[in-house]
Amino acid sequence: MRIDVVSIFPEYLAPLELSLIGKARQDGLLELNVHDLRTFTTDKHRTVDDTPYGGGAGMVMKPEPWAQALESIAGNAAVGAASQGVPAKKPVLIVPSPAGERFNQALAYELAEEEQLVFACGRYEGIDERVIEWAAEHFAVRPISLGDYVLNGGEVAVLAMVEAIGRLLPGVVGNPESLVEESHSDGLLEYPVYTKPSSWRDREVPAVLLSGNHGKIAQWRRHEQYRRTAERRPDLLAEFDAGGLTRADRAAFGELGYDVVDRQLRRRPDSGDPA
Repeated sequence: MRIDVVSIFPEYLAPLELSLIGKARQDGLLELNVHDLRTFTTDKHRTVDDTPYGGGAGMVMKPEPWAQALESIAGNAAVGAASQGVPAKKPVLIVPSPAGERFNQALAYELAEEEQLVFACGRYEGIDERVIEWAAEHFAVRPISLGDYVLNGGEVAVLAMVEAIGRLLPGVVGNPESLVEESHSDGLLEYPVYTKPSSWRDREVPAVLLSGNHGKIAQWRRHEQYRRTAERRPDLLAEFDAGGLTRADRAAFGELGYDVVDRQLRRRPDSGDPA
């Protein structure tokens, strides 16, 4: 996969040289290029913003530097595709924005299947809207929100999204089975984990994890996922497909105050907080 990031603070993206993403870049599993938007300006002050039409507070990022930057990236992608003798596919342009679709694990898996992602890190009051409209001619444009809050710019969101997407690429994570068991991979939160020593400050590791009975361990972990999700993120259970639950699974949800109705979990009105 190739990832391009455009920002007026390219040094903000330096952490992507570290840890698993940095190693993936070194191993050739991920090509990541960071572009300074100011290099695509034409005035001596390298201006990237101006006052908003219609008045109001803040500044708006000018359209032409963005067009120049994105044209350069799109052109490079087309040249690379031509050199390999394959039709050029539109890169996906991700614009971090509180007004975008919500980023989640399912979307991370979807984007990990793409050949090229381009991230446009806006600042100030955002990028001139005409850039987003124009970019649709060259990119598959997707405004994406990291969450229901506002940041000073898109760089923090890009760091999070690149890590979430990049770790799903084949070969990036050493043990691919760890991707299957983690939070949100199946619509639930991950079960609690423990390591040595088995007794620490008068707190014991759950006995089932020391039993050696892999069937019971798997069931305990699954039921702990139910409990933790019900306690911390009950909203996730509204989308959970309960059609494949075993009798033991249904009983575990029953103890948490949930019934299975038409493959969906329904919270009983008389239930208290999940135990």
